[in-house]
Amino acid sequence: MSTARLSPWPYPRWIAHRGAGKQAPENTLAAFRHGAALGWTSYECDVKLSADGELFLLHDDTLQRTSDGHGIAGLLDWTALSRLDAGSWQGPAWAGEPLPRLEAIARHCLARGHTLNIEIKPTTGTDAPTGRAVALAVRDLWQDAVQAGRSPWPLLSSFQPEALAAARIAAPELPRALLLDTLQADSWQRADELGCVAVVLNHRLIDGHGLIAQRQADGLRVLVYTVNDAARARQLFDWGLDGVISDAVDDIREQVEALARTQP
Repeated sequence: MSTARLSPWPYPRWIAHRGAGKQAPENTLAAFRHGAALGWTSYECDVKLSADGELFLLHDDTLQRTSDGHGIAGLLDWTALSRLDAGSWQGPAWAGEPLPRLEAIARHCLARGHTLNIEIKPTTGTDAPTGRAVALAVRDLWQDAVQAGRSPWPLLSSFQPEALAAARIAAPELPRALLLDTLQADSWQRADELGCVAVVLNHRLIDGHGLIAQRQADGLRVLVYTVNDAARARQLFDWGLDGVISDAVDDIREQVEALARTQP
């Protein structure tokens, strides 16, 4: 068994999914502001590459679920994307909320001392270019704050190994995490080959403390998505988990703290 030493971990254990994206339009500045108003200080978001090389936030390949646009977002240039309404689908209070560029999210987080988990979410077929572009942009946007000790680097994560490999080549100093929805025979070897500092697992893959303990013994932090139940979050933290990504930004932390006071 490896006894690799865990590197210091600069991130809070609570991470708001898509910037509080169930309470406000996901992956928008409005969602980040809403999370901050509720006391959250760490966020996950999805970043894609436009046809003309701009990095912006969106989860799906296509636009129609979370905007008034249609078609594949990565095939459009930023001028067209910037005109879309990414808020009305969540309700009239959010009408006119635009798709944000990564640069706007960086300014928001750095101004408040908040941390970020950026999921590299390539449009199908653009894994390497997106991974490279995200890494170079993150290095440029955060390097002054990191060097001054005001912020850690964002954690770069992806389901796509090619995106993480490209990010590693472009900016090897940035921390990386492999996202896993299922476990394969080579999952841990792949994380090691990519130089990952963490894995981010579907929480259903964890049924005891053993998996967490083993990965940590190998030098990997273990985070999970997407936990909205307080009892499950408490269980995972009791097993030694390093971080939970959650949609339940309004009350899950308080519920877990209440469980800690009432349960042995």
